[in-house]
Amino acid sequence: MIRRLGPAAGTASESDAPSVWWCVLTVPLVPQAVRQTRRDTAMSLSGRAVPPGSVFGGTVLLVVSELVTNTVRHASRRSPTADVTLAVGEGELAVGVADRDPRLPDLSPGAPGAGLRTVAGLVAGYGGSLTVERQARGPGKAVVARFRVPEGMGPYGGGRTGGDGP
Repeated sequence: MIRRLGPAAGTASESDAPSVWWCVLTVPLVPQAVRQTRRDTAMSLSGRAVPPGSVFGGTVLLVVSELVTNTVRHASRRSPTADVTLAVGEGELAVGVADRDPRLPDLSPGAPGAGLRTVAGLVAGYGGSLTVERQARGPGKAVVARFRVPEGMGPYGGGRTGGDGP
């Protein structure tokens, strides 16, 4: 697993909360990737917007697991690796899983695929969305889950009231 971190941009001073933090995990598309990515995601996001053991943290990890599982199942023949991007800032957390397979999953409500319907429901419970985006260069796509971070969750919490649950 290759991990790249991005420093927060636009910080006025060291005491200010960073505006954006990101991390890219490049994972081989093998069955063990799901467990490893889940562990690395938990470690990467700990202390940012996703406290370990929180309801929100469990939801984010479930979404990461499902997206990586789908990528291993459906894209590994055309894409030996995937990039899992985690980005958090300004009250939002985004999880993107990008691969080189040009086939796009169907996210419409009646489409087959209980896993993506579950992911869409979990993300919507936090005021977010699930989208599929084509790669800007070359074949491939990214499935992106965006969450509103519950209020009070580290320096990135915002937008929501009512604690840690959807």
